[in-house]
Amino acid sequence: MDQHEPDVLSAAQLAAMRRSITSGRGALTRRSMLRAGGIGALTVGGLASLSACGIPPAKREGEGAVSDDHSSAEKRISFSNWTEYMDVSEDEKHRPTLEQFTKRTGIKVKYTEDINDNVEFFGKIQPQLAAGQDTGRDLICVTDWLAARMIRLGWVQKLDASLLPHAYANLSPQFRSPDWDPGRAYSYPWTGISTVIAYNAKATGGKKVDSVTQLLDDPTLKGRVGFLTEMRDSVGMTLLDMGKDPAKVNDADYDAAIGRLQKGVDKKQIRRFTGNDYTSDLDKGDIAACLAWAGDLIQLQVDNPDIKFSIPAAGYMTSSDNLLVPANARHQKNATRLIDYYYELPVAAQLAAYINYVCPVEGVAAELTKIDKSLAENTLILPDKAMAAKSHAFRSLSSAEEKAYEEKFAKLIGA
Repeated sequence: MDQHEPDVLSAAQLAAMRRSITSGRGALTRRSMLRAGGIGALTVGGLASLSACGIPPAKREGEGAVSDDHSSAEKRISFSNWTEYMDVSEDEKHRPTLEQFTKRTGIKVKYTEDINDNVEFFGKIQPQLAAGQDTGRDLICVTDWLAARMIRLGWVQKLDASLLPHAYANLSPQFRSPDWDPGRAYSYPWTGISTVIAYNAKATGGKKVDSVTQLLDDPTLKGRVGFLTEMRDSVGMTLLDMGKDPAKVNDADYDAAIGRLQKGVDKKQIRRFTGNDYTSDLDKGDIAACLAWAGDLIQLQVDNPDIKFSIPAAGYMTSSDNLLVPANARHQKNATRLIDYYYELPVAAQLAAYINYVCPVEGVAAELTKIDKSLAENTLILPDKAMAAKSHAFRSLSSAEEKAYEEKFAKLIGA
């Protein structure tokens, strides 16, 4: 593998690019508008579609034949990702980091923004995966709970560690060993997604909001509180506030958290559960305080200095979007090389400067400083040790647990 430094945009060019993408309201919900969109599908019918549907899991790497890899003969990759999740040039005609990869390696990347919802996307590729066929995609990016399910079903290619020197060396300790993929044998994170508490200081009269207890019980916030339609975030943050560990949640703890949120609904403390639309309500002050995704707040703060955030003493929830090579992909080695490329420090910094979510690459601060010092100092992008220590992940669920938990949450939020 070529170890030389990649060509990168200048600091001035990247700063200009960042200003252009954060200047308009359309850029405020870069990823959140899509992340929780599947709650309607995660009711009884949707969850049934996420099961194996009676089809036995495909065999994993080492348990059966692996499809031929055409990487050497065919210098290309097909990469499916979410919208607005890749750096673009100011004129929106180029994807700089992808073009740099092709220039260096000769591998052309067919980049498609065709993931709008985890459930919907899984429905597209499930038939081929279940049949042991190529999905037409060499690299995909899905949220951790779906990554866990696909790995459990044996529908993900085990990664060749010899092709991942940068990824192995530079992966942040915070993301190294999720319970659904210990040691990252099948996946590497694209971004981390932190769930924190946000508030509009003007709407709260200058009062700081820094706990779920305050969100649920402070009478001055009544009717102006928002929680998220993402179950693992809203229930997870509530569990932490109750002194429970989401990584070890049991049925009794889960039901207690749902009950506590139900009280917030019944007494009209909670205005509503939201997807992306909390950003506009928070910006206007219609929602005074809420659970929020960190990447959105960085962008909101560009235009509204009243937008603040806090990390509860009890901790905060972290999830991730992850790069996977589907089983039977035609260009496995090429895809793995692209994963490793995004763990090179200059490349990781360039991507982080654009998307503003938690960068999973350790040691990237110096490179990010060259682009924008304020981004490098922002703990929502690069958590310091104290913040990282407060992060918690929701444990992976069995199919039965997932169905039961999502049904209860859907009933709570009226989905």
